[in-house]
Amino acid sequence: MRWSPSVTVAAVIRRDSRFLLVEESPSGHNVINQPAGHVEFGESPVEAVCREVREETGRDFAADGLLGVYQWTIPGSQHTYLRFCFVGSVGEVLSGYRTDPDILDTHWLTREEVANGRLPPRSPLVLRCIDDALHGTSVPVGLLHVVG
Repeated sequence: MRWSPSVTVAAVIRRDSRFLLVEESPSGHNVINQPAGHVEFGESPVEAVCREVREETGRDFAADGLLGVYQWTIPGSQHTYLRFCFVGSVGEVLSGYRTDPDILDTHWLTREEVANGRLPPRSPLVLRCIDDALHGTSVPVGLLHVVG
């Protein structure tokens, strides 16, 4: 059987001890996630993560590094995600910008608030990426090459 993962991107955005997360309700239950989404045809992963952060938070994103590439299969299914996760920074909310209607709110949360807060993480990738960012493991974005 051929493997066809969903290719996604996510951004870990940290200010002091807090991380920018979005609140969404993908299946009727509110969860938190990094600003994230699918790579669209013709986009590079860096272009995709900048677009997703802007759509979901109303802020421009500058990717400072590639945190990692994560593979996760939803338990009990054959649906696999291949996630390119970036670290970077954002500016202030753009004046008059309307965020994606699927995003209910944005929150600046500590790692502990993500792990033990009222809203569960959307997937195990949320905490894993935060933990990796806290350990300072990232590589230059220039390691990603788009050919053609």
